[in-house]
Amino acid sequence: MIEKKSVVQPKQSKFYLNDAILGYLLVAPALLCIIAIALYPVLNTFKLSLYYMKLQLIGMTHFIGFQNYISLFNDPRFRSASINTVIFTIVSVSLELVIGMIMALLMNKKFKGTGLVRAAILIPWAIPTIVSALMWKFIYNDQFGLLNDILVRMGVINSYKAWLGSPSLAMGSAIFADVWKTAPFMALLLLAGLQNISYEFYEAAKVDGAGSIRRFFSITLPLLKPTILVALIFRTLDAFRVFDLIFVMTGGGPGNSTETLTIYAYKTLFRNLDFGIGSAIAVVIFIFVFIFAVIYIRLLDKSILE
Repeated sequence: MIEKKSVVQPKQSKFYLNDAILGYLLVAPALLCIIAIALYPVLNTFKLSLYYMKLQLIGMTHFIGFQNYISLFNDPRFRSASINTVIFTIVSVSLELVIGMIMALLMNKKFKGTGLVRAAILIPWAIPTIVSALMWKFIYNDQFGLLNDILVRMGVINSYKAWLGSPSLAMGSAIFADVWKTAPFMALLLLAGLQNISYEFYEAAKVDGAGSIRRFFSITLPLLKPTILVALIFRTLDAFRVFDLIFVMTGGGPGNSTETLTIYAYKTLFRNLDFGIGSAIAVVIFIFVFIFAVIYIRLLDKSILE
């Protein structure tokens, strides 16, 4: 007669937590820190945006509801700053993506001196933004700038140009400086994604007779999509909130031609001392950034599920 042995199941502790609850508990401390450090200032800024509050007329502070927002959206300067911000963001991020992709593909190849090339490419990103902005301000100088001197010697231009003093040239000059500074960061993120793609895919494509261009569009680009979206999230949010580069190079000038929303908010808050309107601008920037982040994250989730 065969004796049957029963398997004794371990008793479940009454303190057992499922994965979801445990996850929330582990995230809770960080979430509380974010609420304390980030959410409170946002809510307080929104509160200030509902008041008429000028530091020079502090005794006349009173609640006006959404009047600051109405005034803001009727302000031509706000519309101009919004357009400048969108132009700066779209052009700079697009160029950084293309140039960063080329850099990443170059750094991903194995050849003699790879380490030196990678180090050289990443140097601009390692330079602090303020230092980079001062350097480009010197290069663009209309009297003794290096760029003018080189272009005149090469015969590209006949006389020195005011790259940062001309409304038609200032934005392009600022965008070029930003692309030079941050394209290596984009390249670094894309390089990490490229190194996660198995070389077997490329070998199989070569066997099928696929050329380098077809391999890029059929293998590299689709598999790199999540990494590209992550890179775009970082750079779009940074570019939309650009302040230090523009502030040092042009201060928003000439004639507000490079004035972005952050520069406009700074001038309203700290030069005009208008805390109501300035806070309203800050809230609008936050809403725009939040919308961009949500859209990118949804796209990222879809690309991961695919």
